Amino acid sequence: MTVNKAVIPAAGMGTRFLPATKSMPKEMLPIIDKPVLQYVIEEAVACGITDILVVTGRGKRAIENHFDYNPELEAFLKANGKEDLIDRVRSIADLANIHYVRQKEQRGLGDAIALAHDHVGEEPFAVLLGDTIIQPHDGEQPGLRQLLNVYEKLQGSVVAVHRVPEQWVSRYGIVDGSPLNGNDDLLDLKQLVEKPPVDRAPTNLAIAGRYVFNHQIFDCLKHTGRGVGGEIQLTDAMNLLAGEQKMYALAWQARRFDIGNRLEYVRCFIDFALKREDIADEIRKHIEVLLHV
Repeated sequence: MTVNKAVIPAAGMGTRFLPATKSMPKEMLPIIDKPVLQYVIEEAVACGITDILVVTGRGKRAIENHFDYNPELEAFLKANGKEDLIDRVRSIADLANIHYVRQKEQRGLGDAIALAHDHVGEEPFAVLLGDTIIQPHDGEQPGLRQLLNVYEKLQGSVVAVHRVPEQWVSRYGIVDGSPLNGNDDLLDLKQLVEKPPVDRAPTNLAIAGRYVFNHQIFDCLKHTGRGVGGEIQLTDAMNLLAGEQKMYALAWQARRFDIGNRLEYVRCFIDFALKREDIADEIRKHIEVLLHV
């Protein structure tokens, strides 16, 4: 089976970015002139997925507004001779068929994924965290495409992972598995361990914000009680799934930016600014002045 649908959880409170996220969803924080969530949706579209369900929550109406037409703005741009901007803002609404469902209570990532059951049905689907930007290495395919390649070949659920310094493993969900056919970047997944102590971590491979699931994950979520923090943990459901069928973990050729982390947000902003032809030179000069280079 091929994957035609994606689910993007975007219901978190974004408390680490208060007060900015008091009135703005963290998924709408800008990276230069484009919000984080637009990068995520563009990644899905670049992989051929145009049926997307966004799981939102209270205070997230700005997400729906951004991915909708805005006739008043278009009329204003036309009246002021800025027709070149009309296509840029209008094309956002044409990226994909975007649907929405609201998570009425903060019950964790697992609960957010479970809300997609009616939309997804019996099909496999991708999950892209709405506050995570994936930047592939030069010459590599989009991060999600790398996962889809594995799914299409092996027909088993697969999670993206990246290698982190050993002292950081207690910050992440860590995977345990064995290399598949001698490939150290593709693991036959045994289990996931949520934020293990350094001395008990099975690997240094941390979950990286992209997944492809068979529909059986929904049954596992139904049988997953509240875990850490009183929330329904996706990792608990994934462990149930791994006990029932083959699952895989892919250490992809990409860099992950966790926008829920302030330091990573700043790093992402700077990295993307330095790749923009229209501003890169001036940004580089400014940094050199600040650092007295």
